[in-house]
Amino acid sequence: MTDYNAYEIVVGLEIHAQLLTQSKLFCGDSIAFGAEPNTHVSPITLGHPGTLPKMNRKAIEYAIKMGLACNCTIQQYNYFARKNYFYPDLPKGYQVSQHTIPICTGGFVKIKTNSGEKQVRLNRIHLEEDAGKSLHDIDPDNTCVDYNRAGTPLIEIVSEPDLRSSDEVFAYVTEVRKLVRYLEICDGNMEEGSLRCDANISVRKKGDTKLGTRVEVKNLNSIRNVKRAVDAEAKRLIDMLEKGGIINQQTRSFDANTGTTFAIRDKEDADDYRYFAEPDLTPFQLQDEFIDRIRKSLPALAEQRIQQYISSYQLSEYDAAVLTEEKAFADYFESIIKHTNNFKAAANWMLGPVKTWMNEEVKEIGSFPLQPLKLAELIGLIDSGKVSFSAAAGKLFQHLLKEPLADPGQLASQLNLLQESDASTIEPIVEKVLEKLADKVADYKKGKKGLLALFVGEVMKQSKGKADPKLTNQLLLEKLK
Repeated sequence: MTDYNAYEIVVGLEIHAQLLTQSKLFCGDSIAFGAEPNTHVSPITLGHPGTLPKMNRKAIEYAIKMGLACNCTIQQYNYFARKNYFYPDLPKGYQVSQHTIPICTGGFVKIKTNSGEKQVRLNRIHLEEDAGKSLHDIDPDNTCVDYNRAGTPLIEIVSEPDLRSSDEVFAYVTEVRKLVRYLEICDGNMEEGSLRCDANISVRKKGDTKLGTRVEVKNLNSIRNVKRAVDAEAKRLIDMLEKGGIINQQTRSFDANTGTTFAIRDKEDADDYRYFAEPDLTPFQLQDEFIDRIRKSLPALAEQRIQQYISSYQLSEYDAAVLTEEKAFADYFESIIKHTNNFKAAANWMLGPVKTWMNEEVKEIGSFPLQPLKLAELIGLIDSGKVSFSAAAGKLFQHLLKEPLADPGQLASQLNLLQESDASTIEPIVEKVLEKLADKVADYKKGKKGLLALFVGEVMKQSKGKADPKLTNQLLLEKLK
């Protein structure tokens, strides 16, 4: 019986993030997703003789943004290199990347799991161009190639081998995805390939300090599959060692249907790529002013917002964490609280009715039909006692979704949802209820104070939900003395 707990998993990740520029890294071709094959190409993309690349300034800015957000050192002197290898979807026969001097070095990404917080060290973040895409399911006899993606700007985020479980891997990829989305440099859509992950996995006996032979699992296209691939490959490696096998360094792929990995090729080393400085691109020097301007443009990231929500708005750590999972969701919440000081109510609306709508409609917050001011007005109606929460969250909210430009107060009046706050109107109902429930009144006076909720409920029922609950409670307590 194999004792898997006797082994330690060691994982380092390489995450490729496709940058949200309008054009490719070295030419003006569009990078828009979903176009017909080979329509976003030009002689530069296709590597025709005599064509010369030109640097994309916005891609450099985005790489620096990520580096600053990850506490990296920005390398001010930079140049690109040719990474030589042949593959059908690589039109030039080489990839332009960074080798000796990546644009960002060092740094870390902070993650949180059930085991606690951890800083995952980064080795580097560098810029490079993407390859095209081989299509194996169009022609039964041939592989087709789409070069639309070739030349798309990427950053490759390379971690140190600091991850020790699939849970940590899951948390790390989730955090990196959140970071690129907060910075608005990548949409993080793994299904469309704009965020891809390669996992370098090895195992060793617990207590050993020497790293085992690593295996790279390529092109994992969902956070869940990254986690599954790490578990599956670690188990395979441990089983091999237990049987006395020798692990060879190789590149593998993950079959999501079977939950297993399979070999693609022996892993190349850096020497195999014959790197040399790209002769068609001049080295570039990043000025302090350029980097400082980018630093000042950084938005408040999730960790900063969580601390603010807890300290300034008195929200729970859980509420703060969920509200900040997506930048657009947090932005919407912050737009609500510009119009109300009831921060907890705003959080409850976001995590309750708004989240429910998003889940049911399978849409992002950007498609939510109501403006933040409308939700703030709903909160105001409840706080002022004009509408009950149940009426607001039920009927009024649903009607507003259909009429997003309507005034919440006027709509509440039209739907007959306004609460009665006149004591002279509610008092007769209270007296009638206490008379009807005389035996329960006697029990209340003997000490069964929990019966107050019964009386309130009956008053609400008799008033068809229109009695102000606060005033109802006040009148009941006075009558029951």
